[in-house]
Amino acid sequence: MFSRIVATGSSVPELEVGNDELAGLVDTSDEWIVTRTGMSRRHIATTDTTSSLAAAAARKALDAAGLSADDIDLIMVATVTPDNFTPTVSCQVQAALGNTAATCLDLWAGCSGFVYSLRVADSMIRAGGVHRALIIGAETLSRVVDWTDRNTCVLFGDGAGAVVLEASDEPGVLACVTRSDGSRGNVLRIPGLANSNPWAIKAASDADAIAPPPSVISMDGQEVFRFAVGAIQWSLEESARIAGIDISSIYRIIPHQANNRIIDAVASRMGIERDVFYTNLQRFGNTSAASIPLALDELNRAESIPVGAYLALVGFGGGLTWGGSVIRWAQTA
Repeated sequence: MFSRIVATGSSVPELEVGNDELAGLVDTSDEWIVTRTGMSRRHIATTDTTSSLAAAAARKALDAAGLSADDIDLIMVATVTPDNFTPTVSCQVQAALGNTAATCLDLWAGCSGFVYSLRVADSMIRAGGVHRALIIGAETLSRVVDWTDRNTCVLFGDGAGAVVLEASDEPGVLACVTRSDGSRGNVLRIPGLANSNPWAIKAASDADAIAPPPSVISMDGQEVFRFAVGAIQWSLEESARIAGIDISSIYRIIPHQANNRIIDAVASRMGIERDVFYTNLQRFGNTSAASIPLALDELNRAESIPVGAYLALVGFGGGLTWGGSVIRWAQTA
């Protein structure tokens, strides 16, 4: 038993924020942002939530596949910005769709979350316990951005992307690889809650020791850049090796949409034509776990991907985590 992607969907908030508008918040400019990132605008949530965007993307994928919610027996959501600690986003999506029987899982792997989720869902289908899965990447990163930091606030956007993965006699997901390195986790982080129970307060030497840190994104941009270039190269080479194909035969590479400079560096280092890398970060910014499925859905709608074509999906992010997948494109609705 194998798995294949049979439909895609995506959803973004209505509000678009351009670089000139950000220049009114921090000391930056359209030229500065475009030169360093390639980004021109991004979608920002006002009333949308991570779960509402995830559910909207899921509905579009289900509609494209001609399926109802009850045809799904696994719902996975990759995110680092859930609405709540509990219920999970996947359970909220299940409720919004009206599904009553699916297993629901949230997966936290930073911007690598979608490729991690694809690996888990593919394994569950191959094991025979799941027939159809909804795999969703969804984020509202605008909630955890420091809007006074010009180095990070210009990077991120909100959105969701989804795929329907189903059991198949013919292999569609040919390879999935993932890696982690927790020893370098501090180069990209969002702090969690401090321990503020009465005993922790009593044990603390002063009140500042238990004050919750600001829950905003912080990162060492140079370290992330160096990590990302190597992570993408490894993910491409290893997933292609396992799939038994040459990288030159890949129709499109869909990387995590973090920064044009990272993608340019990978293309140059590996001798791959830049046009093989599909990017939409100029319109959506970095949407973390949502970026790969959102880009895949846009590519699916923008052009006729040849049936049987090889696509590579590669992600990297906080943890540190990274990974990739090679898929053979199936006929989609």
